[in-house]
Amino acid sequence: MRSDTERNRRHLIKAAARLFENSPTPVSLAEIAKHAEVSTATAYRHFPSVEEVLHAFRAQVGTQLRDFSARQTSRGMARLDAVSRHWVSLVLEHGGAMAQMRSHRGYLERLRENTGYLTPQAEALAEPLRQTTRELGLGDLGDEALWLWNALFDPRDILDLIKSGHTEDEAATRLVAALRGALIGWSAADQPQRS
Repeated sequence: MRSDTERNRRHLIKAAARLFENSPTPVSLAEIAKHAEVSTATAYRHFPSVEEVLHAFRAQVGTQLRDFSARQTSRGMARLDAVSRHWVSLVLEHGGAMAQMRSHRGYLERLRENTGYLTPQAEALAEPLRQTTRELGLGDLGDEALWLWNALFDPRDILDLIKSGHTEDEAATRLVAALRGALIGWSAADQPQRS
């Protein structure tokens, strides 16, 4: 990609994130273009819709999470804890822009279709979740472990916990503990029940 093309793309993503951070009403691609100081036509050359700009933004944040996960030397629950805490920090850093991403399609459906913006996040979490379930003696829960993580670490709910008075550390600690319990409970549902 040419440097000016790449620069315009970065500016559009950054402008969208700023606008969604602070806007209580829907944002248009024309508004994003104006704040990025590019023409609306240029914005449409890069992104066919506001949703696509948000997907690019979410992929960018997911890449930060994936890169953080790859640098970790810890394993199992310790690594999952570190990666999950980093996600909470990223959500707080990017705030309202992170909470804008909602789809009418389920997480597993989008994940299994390799929806682009979910891929880096899934790559960041797949190995820590596998290591954790092995460490807990649960076996590999596959995509369902990712689904549980996604259900608990929704940006809207993280922001809600912080607004309700929890510190970042408290919210992360509770969410990681809830995830551990959810993984154990999910796995237990597959075990034959004793009478």
